[in-house]
Amino acid sequence: MKTLIVLALAGLGAQLVDGSLGMAYGVTSTTLLLAFGTNPAAASATVHFAEIGTTLMSGAAHWRFGNVDWKVVAKVGIPGAVGAFAGATVLSNLSTEVAAPVMSLILLALGVYLLVRFTLRGIDRRNLGKPVRKRFLGPLGLVAGFVDATGGGGWGPVGTPALLASGRLEPRKVIGSIDTSEFLVALSASLGFLLALGSQGVNWTWALGLLAGGLVAAPVAAWLVRHVPPRLLGSLVGGVIVLTNTRTLLRSDWIDASDPVRYAVYALLYAVWAAAVVHSYRQYRKDRVQESADALAAEAARLAEEERHPLHAPDAADVADLERSLRAGRPADPRD
Repeated sequence: MKTLIVLALAGLGAQLVDGSLGMAYGVTSTTLLLAFGTNPAAASATVHFAEIGTTLMSGAAHWRFGNVDWKVVAKVGIPGAVGAFAGATVLSNLSTEVAAPVMSLILLALGVYLLVRFTLRGIDRRNLGKPVRKRFLGPLGLVAGFVDATGGGGWGPVGTPALLASGRLEPRKVIGSIDTSEFLVALSASLGFLLALGSQGVNWTWALGLLAGGLVAAPVAAWLVRHVPPRLLGSLVGGVIVLTNTRTLLRSDWIDASDPVRYAVYALLYAVWAAAVVHSYRQYRKDRVQESADALAAEAARLAEEERHPLHAPDAADVADLERSLRAGRPADPRD
């Protein structure tokens, strides 16, 4: 019972983060299952079965709050499902220890880019609303789905920063679309694990525990992502990516840093991240004040223009003259 409660709380926390930042459910949940001694394939399979329910609930909540671009969901989700099925099959027979540091390095670079971009620049409004190209979404979904299944998580960490970097969708719609399309990925990966491992490869009780916590958190997270300022959200996402993948690299065989070195790097990154989030929030407040001032100035200019050039409102005599002209069959005077 204690294990189930811990799993439910972990599922709640993981979904709260995933639904509001577009990543981390799989990574968090899989890490916990591995700590309990589950082998990687079984841990990923259990998490993906739980994600079928959590992503369905999360997608419905994001749709309810207007956070979903359905064209993006289709274009990235279907290739993602194909990649997830392939990844589940591969993980059932192959280790991914060598691939993990390479992917972490790529994600770290994306995270640094996002953290700098959203902290210093915010959203580039010139690209918002432009369609995201299918030739970009297809390969992205394929790679993200494969990584998600083989690593027990990765759909969000790969898909969210790549879509955010395109600058064509608001952060809340990026997160909502990635979370919604993850349902297809979870369903396909689960089918792949089921065919490769059989039903014995999944701990159904643990999956239900993770699912229960995730279902509670999904609507709360969808509400949060709609109300958190986009600039602040971008800085938060960038910081999560940087911290998560730095930790993976420092623990990998490539670096294998000592504890003092790792702790010093973590402390520095946390300080930089905190400063970036504070700066983003202050800049967001300053931008809001400037937008309000611009709106008031525009309204004042409009009122002043109307006072200088008032519209001629016809009085009763004008209306009567127009009616007489129409009855007499002659055209009305344009000056009327």
